[in-house]
Amino acid sequence: MCRKIVITSGKGGVGKTTVAVNLGRYLSDMGLRVALIDADFGLNNLDVVVGVENKVKFDLVDVIEGRCRLKQAIVQSDKNKNLFILSSGNNEFTSTISGQNIKIIIESMSSFFDYIFIDCPAGIDLGFHRAVSCVNEAIVVATPNLTSLRDANKVVTVLKSYKLDTISLIVNRVRGDLIVSEKMMYPSDIQNLLKTELIGVLPEEDAVFLSSGYNLPNRTDSARAYKILANNLHKGVRKIFDTTNKYSGFFGSIRRSIKRSI
Repeated sequence: MCRKIVITSGKGGVGKTTVAVNLGRYLSDMGLRVALIDADFGLNNLDVVVGVENKVKFDLVDVIEGRCRLKQAIVQSDKNKNLFILSSGNNEFTSTISGQNIKIIIESMSSFFDYIFIDCPAGIDLGFHRAVSCVNEAIVVATPNLTSLRDANKVVTVLKSYKLDTISLIVNRVRGDLIVSEKMMYPSDIQNLLKTELIGVLPEEDAVFLSSGYNLPNRTDSARAYKILANNLHKGVRKIFDTTNKYSGFFGSIRRSIKRSI
């Protein structure tokens, strides 16, 4: 059975699209067929992150308005053969597009995929409600700072009104050195604050920036964290990547000092 999951956040800039793309990548590496749908109309960049923007000829709006068939708009990743993208295009005037329009497309795709992720706009405006109305699971991406957590709490509250099967939390851009130094909240404390199940912790790491958020080198902490996250989501286990491990003890204190000096 295909799992249909919206990936959302309370505010922009928390890495929501990067999380969606990499979660799709590592699930597809497990042999699962994954589709990523960009529902952030007008501010879409999912196809750019995956690197298929030059292959996109049609988009979600074209399908809805009958300008092409669905299979003409779905683009396969060059590097992950089990990963597929449906772009939203640069369409700013989409007030006539309903959640039902998108839901019909998702339902027609569901027999071909194990996972369908919808990358929806940040916040709780029309685009958010349009995306959430199409799924039965949600993942909220937040970073460990006050404004992000405050906005994430608002999103979680609204999501609960939809009575979804699951609402899960991913804490992104976590710095283990700051946690050990008691300058950043533990992800478990964030889980308790938002009263939402934590399924993944992703470290702040230069490799994410240098790879444009995709094609992470396998030996990086971020790659390891995403593999754990994908396994958690698919198998229902709850192993959380430990961002503090390399900053603990004597050698950890040296690493913290180096980190502070950079």
